[in-house]
Amino acid sequence: MKKSFLQSIGPGLLFAGAAIGVSHLVQSTKAGAEFGFGLLWALLLVHLFKYPFFQFGPRYAAATGETLLDGYRKLGKGVLIAYYIINFATMFTIQAAVTIVTAGLASQLFGITNDLVLWSTILLFVSLIFLVVGKYKLLDNLMKYIIVILTISTIIAVLMALFSTKDAFDVTQILPSGTVEITFLIAFLGWMPAPLDVSIWHSIWSVEKDKTTVIKTKPKDAIFDFNIGYIGTLFLGICFVLLGALVMYKSGETFSNKGGVFASQLIKLYTKNLGEFSYIFIAIAAFTTMFSTTITTLDASPRAMNRTTKLLFNKELKYGYWFWIIFLFAGTFLILKYFMDNMGILIKVATILSFLTAPFYAIFNYILITGKHTPKEHQPGIFLRILSIVGIVFLVGFSIWFLTNI
Repeated sequence: MKKSFLQSIGPGLLFAGAAIGVSHLVQSTKAGAEFGFGLLWALLLVHLFKYPFFQFGPRYAAATGETLLDGYRKLGKGVLIAYYIINFATMFTIQAAVTIVTAGLASQLFGITNDLVLWSTILLFVSLIFLVVGKYKLLDNLMKYIIVILTISTIIAVLMALFSTKDAFDVTQILPSGTVEITFLIAFLGWMPAPLDVSIWHSIWSVEKDKTTVIKTKPKDAIFDFNIGYIGTLFLGICFVLLGALVMYKSGETFSNKGGVFASQLIKLYTKNLGEFSYIFIAIAAFTTMFSTTITTLDASPRAMNRTTKLLFNKELKYGYWFWIIFLFAGTFLILKYFMDNMGILIKVATILSFLTAPFYAIFNYILITGKHTPKEHQPGIFLRILSIVGIVFLVGFSIWFLTNI
């Protein structure tokens, strides 16, 4: 019995749905707006050097039938405790950051109200209903359509920007200098294409995928599925940098740190430059980008916390997944209710922390996939091992460079 192509695709698109969010819509657009094409080198390098560590998530899950969290437990309880603390410290800020941007776009697209806390609550509730009704299977199927809509609308927007620009392209690459520019670069790298802990989410989704299908996913298929999602995030990352560069670079526009105001500025600036007819394409591309991230993060963090809790305490709560979802929902609501005016700072803190914690995930993912807990035949080859070591040096090196230059 052979899987169809569409059946075999799943966790890779969930990865793309989680990745293509603030990193693309906000950070990539700002990179294009502030540096033109000058940070394309950073976009390409970070995709290259993070690739092995993201890929090790589905590779390990397919090879062992376990999540990376199960692997971390085998490496030692301390590794799992460290992850538990890091994830607990960042999951509320991450959820709040992606939800408030989604809420700002929803208020622009649908109107009704400008109360972003109310919109955030509605979006979280809708996401919760999706997860309650359909669980993993609905999320898996829904993401296929969201990614297709997102890709088509983004390509149309980029083509319109390319055909309407009269300026010559300047592809000179830039190495940022000064505290503000370096801080932005590290924040850009931190969530591009996603925080490295998404590799853990991917391994969880891979295990869940196998529970919903008759045929167990082979490592080769899992890697193929991941590559589709990863190439998609790279392509769309380039698209959003192009949009920022073509439409906003040297426009004199100053971006607000408030999610709703930023969303309004983004859409209005596009339509001013591309024409009012482009509004629907820009709005749909932006909203689907962020809504997919809102759903996937609301699903993934609770799954990770529930699994980690079970592994640490050898006890599984009957409704542990739903407990963590409600807990995340409540914590996100409180942040949005009382700290919404500081969302720009929260996003910056979350993205920088993601970059500074990236070496942790990179090192332990590499140790796990090349060690005794992964069957020899499913371990990476020499090229991927070399790329991994260079990637670890890159992540550690940039972290040290940042900490010594701020």
